[in-house]
Amino acid sequence: MSCPICGEDIVIQFRPFCSKRCADIDLAKWLNGSYAVPSQREEDEEISISDAEDTVPRPH
Repeated sequence: MSCPICGEDIVIQFRPFCSKRCADIDLAKWLNGSYAVPSQREEDEEISISDAEDTVPRPH
């Protein structure tokens, strides 16, 4: 089995990665939104847009 980040052989301690570095790279991708599960539901997009609009500060 190979590391999904760099392709090297995995190390059992860091499975499914080869090192802590590759595990951390993968975690960072999840945290910054590089990985996402697409939705087929139309209302999800509408809710996301509504939530985003609610967080934008409005001028006084």
